[in-house]
Amino acid sequence: MKIISLLNELERIIQEASSLPLSSKVMVNPEQVLEIVQEIMHNLPEDLKEAQYVREERKKILIEAQNDAERIINDAESKIRDMVDENQITQSAYLEAEEIRKRAEEISTEIRQSTNEYADNILRKVQMNLNSVIEQIEENRNELKSN
Repeated sequence: MKIISLLNELERIIQEASSLPLSSKVMVNPEQVLEIVQEIMHNLPEDLKEAQYVREERKKILIEAQNDAERIINDAESKIRDMVDENQITQSAYLEAEEIRKRAEEISTEIRQSTNEYADNILRKVQMNLNSVIEQIEENRNELKSN
């Protein structure tokens, strides 16, 4: 920045100036000092524009960074919710699968018991019929022997 170098020049002029005897005042060339002050005034608006631009850019960058940070946080929270939901869905699926498996085992046991009972009933009837047939055969044999 040119203003800083002009201010440094002004400072050097004041430091190198002759001091008045018995006083803390110094003597400077007014034309030289005024010339530097005018250059500062001439350059001041440009430097202020640069400073203003830098300040606005800084503000934009901070806002953009804040927006990016919020977006990243929102994305992360969304992913976490999705993962939690997915985990809950998975757990629900496992629980439902376990319930289905248990119910299938219960149905299988019921079917096996019903089948065994049905087979036992048929075998009992066959046995009763066979017993009846055996009795009939014995009666027929006995009749044959008695003749």
